[in-house]
Amino acid sequence: MVSLRISPRTAALLAGTLLLGLPGCASLGYYWQSVSGHLQLINAARPVDDWLQDSETPEKLKTRLALSQKIRRFAVSELQLPDNASYQRYADLRRKAVVWNVSAAPEFSLALHTWCFPVTGCVGYKGFFEEAEARAEAKKLGAEGLEVSVYGVPAYSTLGWMNWAGGDPLLNTFIGYPEGELARLIFHELAHQVVYATDDMDFNESFATAVERLGSTRWLSQHGSPAARKEYELYSERRLQFRTLTLGLRRELSEIYKQNTASALDRRAQVAMKNVAMQAFHARYAELKAAWDGYAGYDRWVASTNNASLGALAAYDEMVPGFEALFVREGKDWRRFYAAVKRLTTLPKQERHALLHTFMANQNKETPDG
Repeated sequence: MVSLRISPRTAALLAGTLLLGLPGCASLGYYWQSVSGHLQLINAARPVDDWLQDSETPEKLKTRLALSQKIRRFAVSELQLPDNASYQRYADLRRKAVVWNVSAAPEFSLALHTWCFPVTGCVGYKGFFEEAEARAEAKKLGAEGLEVSVYGVPAYSTLGWMNWAGGDPLLNTFIGYPEGELARLIFHELAHQVVYATDDMDFNESFATAVERLGSTRWLSQHGSPAARKEYELYSERRLQFRTLTLGLRRELSEIYKQNTASALDRRAQVAMKNVAMQAFHARYAELKAAWDGYAGYDRWVASTNNASLGALAAYDEMVPGFEALFVREGKDWRRFYAAVKRLTTLPKQERHALLHTFMANQNKETPDG
């Protein structure tokens, strides 16, 4: 157990703040792992300037930290993202992920099982600072008949609630990302501090994804080297191809699941159709990967594809085109864009979703050639 170097008063304030964001039905054990995990993260973080001035900091890390601060300043000056304590400190957690999320979904549905939090609302995942605890939760959910997905997360947002305690730090889990990907992540997490709609994971993640895409493209066009832009273009092309592939599978499975009934015969037919769809997906992925010069970044995800992983992925891209169309509608002005998105949060969930799809449809009519 790491010895914490924060005052009892700060620890109490932090615990109280975090407990507000935990499920009301969660056990005290889950409460404690969330509080203690975040306390250890805060304890490990030091100001970036300290790392830069430390003679023991590797030069490669110094270069990445210096780049992160340029990206951070760009986020404020060019993208009008919050100017606060977040991403001005760095922590080496000495592990591959900051948290492990667990998602779950029924056998014949892409709708995620949700956990509800007093502050953040209902979301389609439950996070753990220890991978073993995440997998134990997944095993329990699997025993209930749900399909489960456990995945490591490189960063998470405290929605600005923890800026009084130093904000969300840069982490070893993502500081080594390629330049464009590092910018994407920082912009994405800061976007959560601008707009957040309670009980609407798809809206929140799609909005942050739109900001990261638009912002990273602007960053690279103004500051990226030719090599960084080329690398980002390759990543983006593969990401788009993969998301198109998974979107096709989601649509195919959705049609199969619409036929769900209590009949055992119908269930056997659905299982068979689902298996065929999954097999075809794996075959199409193999064909796609063959053109990627050995890139295998999606292999692990594909190997464990199920309703839970597909449902979690959908949250990050389902409504992105709608947000991008809204950005254009607002004259590509960031302040106007954020204000428009905030107005959407005042509407009922179904109404705001419908409007975003309308924005996307209208944008496609105006630019039929893409």
